[in-house]
Amino acid sequence: MAAEKLSRRQLILEALARELEQNPGSRITTASLGKAVGVSEAALYRHFASKAKMFEGLIDFAEESVFARVNQILKEQSRAEPRCAQLLYLLLAFSERNPGITRVLLGDALVGETERLLVRVGQFFDRVETQLKQILREAEMRSEIVLSADSTVSANLMIGFAEGLMHQYLRSRFKISPLQQWDAKWRLLSTALFSDPDPVSGQGLG
Repeated sequence: MAAEKLSRRQLILEALARELEQNPGSRITTASLGKAVGVSEAALYRHFASKAKMFEGLIDFAEESVFARVNQILKEQSRAEPRCAQLLYLLLAFSERNPGITRVLLGDALVGETERLLVRVGQFFDRVETQLKQILREAEMRSEIVLSADSTVSANLMIGFAEGLMHQYLRSRFKISPLQQWDAKWRLLSTALFSDPDPVSGQGLG
């Protein structure tokens, strides 16, 4: 029974993500979501206490997917530049694969929803930025890198760059991939960030 409930919850979240992707700019109602899943609104609320809880389920999925992989990157890569490049690539690749969830993370799907959802997605990006800053600070302490600006400014520039590409993806109705010409864009960004950028740090990612 528990497995059946989990499966139905998963189906609801997948349907919500799909509806968000297929109806850009539109607000998803529980009525339309129930129709997409093939259940009544009452059935939806047996699995989720509110629509906000459904959105939280998508945010949870984004956090689990991205940050589990971040830990893997940190284990596999020892140098700061490829760590930063792969972390940004990871975020953008997740966005590309999950356009509906991208709408949630950018707040586009949360207009008129509870404030705590906006706080949650803000915390998601803050967490990525904090990880980038930590990577840079640790590398500076090892004298591995020389930054053009301090680690706080550099990390903020990187997360702003990634969010901008995600917004472009959303604005294009998911036609312009956030990973389009990634290697060239990373070379430009790394040149601005690092006094002596590694020419191959972003290669092989896209």
